[in-house]
Amino acid sequence: MGMAKTAKVITLAALGAGAAALAWAAQELPVQIGARLDKGPRTDRVTRSPQFREGKFRNPVPSTIIPPGVLRKTLRDMLFDRQQRRPTSAIPVVRPEHPALSPDGLSIIWYGHSTALVELEGRRILFDPIWSDRCSPSRLVGPRRMHEAPAPLIELPRLDAIVISHDHYDHLDMPSIRALLRSQTAPFLVPLGVAAHLDRWGVPPERIIELDWDESTDVAGLHFVATAARHFSGRLFSRDDTLWASWVVTGAQRRVFYTGDSGYWDGYQEIGTTYGPFDAALIQIGAYGEGWPDIHMTPEDGAQAHLDVRADLLIPLHWCTFNLALHAWSEPADRLWAETKARGIRLAVPRPGERVDVDDPPPVDGWWQAVA
Repeated sequence: MGMAKTAKVITLAALGAGAAALAWAAQELPVQIGARLDKGPRTDRVTRSPQFREGKFRNPVPSTIIPPGVLRKTLRDMLFDRQQRRPTSAIPVVRPEHPALSPDGLSIIWYGHSTALVELEGRRILFDPIWSDRCSPSRLVGPRRMHEAPAPLIELPRLDAIVISHDHYDHLDMPSIRALLRSQTAPFLVPLGVAAHLDRWGVPPERIIELDWDESTDVAGLHFVATAARHFSGRLFSRDDTLWASWVVTGAQRRVFYTGDSGYWDGYQEIGTTYGPFDAALIQIGAYGEGWPDIHMTPEDGAQAHLDVRADLLIPLHWCTFNLALHAWSEPADRLWAETKARGIRLAVPRPGERVDVDDPPPVDGWWQAVA
């Protein structure tokens, strides 16, 4: 084949690939983005919420995304900083085990990022499931996993509840939601407004429980409360049309708190007073930065939040799986380990897929440092 013909074939192939990508985007992207509320009872609940003011959901205290004077430094760091943002070798992953559950036990399996399976008094609750390769509306671009999922989603045991903290792509993952819709029968517990996304993805209304802050529901003998957080929401073209939340789960004897995504604020003390103490707290510690101090906690903030809510064992989330900030990928665990040792906080840092018995957690061994 001559050079001219070769060039023509390559050009046609590139055009074909581009056309296929555009066709996929036109069909799939609008569905991935989700849906906005139409008029109806759910919209009425949103507009009546104390958190919904001037057409948007608002934080309990004002939050600044990019403080004055920080934008230039943030952009410079994005271009020139030399932090180690990916591991030098494979992150160790453990195949999850699912032994018979104790009626009074409490264990947690961290699947990576903020996906955690809580086994509480014989029930199983899955938080913020994401099994996709990217946390993005696109399969082609966006932050990509730094480790594989510890096990296929289809291998999850029977769930009693699936809990979502907010609608960002790294917490509300459409392919994972659709897979869980097919493989599980558990209800989805979501903050106000998020039900519209699930509606569009085919989740039937009877499997959706939508709550405002400090509203509660009982599922499978457990008590769930949507509690406040300091964050924001949005899927590409929307911003703060849906609510974000932390979560309290209470059984007959055991209690767990999950921060979701949040900046630090004094509301954690109120949560601790009202709903604590907790046997364990799942705390967001990663993806912090000077450009967004009010919406993601630093590891030191996470340690303080853990103390505020009066929890016993701290298990860190929202790190290790996706590169979402400018700090070194392993820095959150290093800083948290130092802070918890200084403050006498019980800590477990499991490998993705490792099961933690809250009453007998494995010692912290710095496994991430071997691949940092």
